[in-house]
Amino acid sequence: MSKTAARSKTGSKPKTGSKPKTGSKPKTGNKRSRRAIIDALKHNGPQDAARLAAGLGISAMAVRQHLYELEAEGLVDHAAEARPLGRPAKLWALTPAADRFFPDGHAELTLGLIDSMKQAFGAKGLEKLLAVRAEEQIAAYGARIDRQRSLSGKLCALAEIRSEEGYMAAVEKTAEGYLFIENHCPVCSAAAACAGLCKSELEVFRAALGDGVTVERTDHILAGARRCAYRVTRRD
Repeated sequence: MSKTAARSKTGSKPKTGSKPKTGSKPKTGNKRSRRAIIDALKHNGPQDAARLAAGLGISAMAVRQHLYELEAEGLVDHAAEARPLGRPAKLWALTPAADRFFPDGHAELTLGLIDSMKQAFGAKGLEKLLAVRAEEQIAAYGARIDRQRSLSGKLCALAEIRSEEGYMAAVEKTAEGYLFIENHCPVCSAAAACAGLCKSELEVFRAALGDGVTVERTDHILAGARRCAYRVTRRD
């Protein structure tokens, strides 16, 4: 082999791979992880990266990367929480901008209809319409809830119905009884414009769950809470 040929082999530079493309869209797996983080924060409220990672079954490092990306998009924010040992933890929470990922109940149309009903029928007329709607809900909910004998079964059936309607409902057992939770309000704008909707909702729950059950609202989205929650107990 000639010296020239030898030099050309030993002196040749290895081929380098192409640079990663910038601005590329997230992979499907990343999209699923980001959405899972958004859903977890909606269901469970503010959490640190470690708790999110444990719940989702992915690494804390991956969760932090997704959180910083979501923060850059204005979808999440964080606040420091002091811990007994070590540095304060970052508690991550959704911003109002993240509401677009969840059902909104066609807010603009609903608000327009409420205004039209007030003009056409007045405040008393609107109350009558809400009463009719409540009766229809009680009948529809009751048809499914009455199949259950236990209070736990009734609440789980109610949570299933409300989740189908976009409320992301859940039931938690407590020392006193149960906590019925709605993590999202798909008619929040309408409820803000018409207080009767929230009042009607409470009455519907009480009627649907039947006699011998007390239902009290403990958290209210319109009052600044991140969710609506109801304490449900049996009467003595």
